[in-house]
Amino acid sequence: MDTHYDLGIIGGGPAGYTSALHASLKGKKVVLFEKDEIGGVCLNRGCIPTKSILYVSEIYKKVKEAEKYGIKTSSPEYDYHKVLERKNGIVERLRKGIELALKNAKVDVVKSSATAISQTEIESDGILYNCDEIICAVGSSPKIIKGLEFDGEFLLSSDDVLNLTKLPKSIVIIGSGAIGIEWARIFSNFGVETIIVELAEHLLPIADIEVSKRIERIFKSQGIKYYTNTTASVKDKMILLSNGEVINPEKVLVAVGRTPNLIKKIKGINYIGDVKGEIQLAHYAIKQAIENIDGIKFDTDLTPSVVYGTPEIAWIGKREQDGEFKKSLILLSALGKAQCDGETDGFIKILSKEGKILGAHIVSPEASALIQQIAIAMNNNISVKNLKEICFAHPTYSEGIFDCVQKL
Repeated sequence: MDTHYDLGIIGGGPAGYTSALHASLKGKKVVLFEKDEIGGVCLNRGCIPTKSILYVSEIYKKVKEAEKYGIKTSSPEYDYHKVLERKNGIVERLRKGIELALKNAKVDVVKSSATAISQTEIESDGILYNCDEIICAVGSSPKIIKGLEFDGEFLLSSDDVLNLTKLPKSIVIIGSGAIGIEWARIFSNFGVETIIVELAEHLLPIADIEVSKRIERIFKSQGIKYYTNTTASVKDKMILLSNGEVINPEKVLVAVGRTPNLIKKIKGINYIGDVKGEIQLAHYAIKQAIENIDGIKFDTDLTPSVVYGTPEIAWIGKREQDGEFKKSLILLSALGKAQCDGETDGFIKILSKEGKILGAHIVSPEASALIQQIAIAMNNNISVKNLKEICFAHPTYSEGIFDCVQKL
């Protein structure tokens, strides 16, 4: 058995499998180690399964509200087992696609745990692999908070919540980052009594302050209760809030972020993806991999962020609270497309200085696509003046960007 490789990769998530595929295209002999499932957290326990469930929850909510669009329906019901079956099917199909791509690229995949013991040696199942280069992309895990340790039954992690076979009647979500916001939307859409507890002054504290305030307003209108500037502790399956209130939920989701998987770092090994402890997003990990293998650099400060659901939330670059900028904001209610779709609660905001866009913040359907228009402009130093020369289709959400730049 030949155990010498040009490149050894530990971890088969977005950073790992992207590295493997791109290295293989360069003619390198590659071995990839994955102890769990190819695709990592993003595909198996994160982005994809969550968005699958979220999508179905939004269909259910739309059907319940169909009468306001002139459509009469009987009382709709959902079958959560079928929701999960669909989710599992999507994950499996995508996983098989990645596995086939790796097979076609002649990447050797070892489905076992592995440990780098030097900058050129990896040990797995008692076998020593010699590699000219090693990439470690072992990801991250749900962050554990003292006093709120996961038990898989009452106190759930973002992994545990995907294992629920039926939805609870009530849930407290501790933390309002992307995971907390998306699961709050899922639970609320399915009719679960949903309460968020956030330590910071506003929900989604990493976002632009105007985005945070809008999400608070939307949640309030949707009956999602939330507490900010508040901490939580547990006693006898009750949630004790720092403001003195006591909540007795059926379940608790602790969604306070993720932490890099603990490993002893070895000099000479390239650490990428979540384990590096930078921006914990799949697309950031993919770009790290491409930069490392192909030398195609990217501006890490221009990594877009998206929170899914209705409306989507997306941003890139500077926030309003980060400095003094020229600001242009268009309310969705001014857009014909938003009125037609019945999705008028949101906005598109662009921040600029000296004719250059420095940030954009969008609360709107299709925000995940809209933000890429801004990303392309920012990455290529396209000026506000140049953007004014572009013809935007009507009626679209994109013309909100056009309307914004006209005011800059």
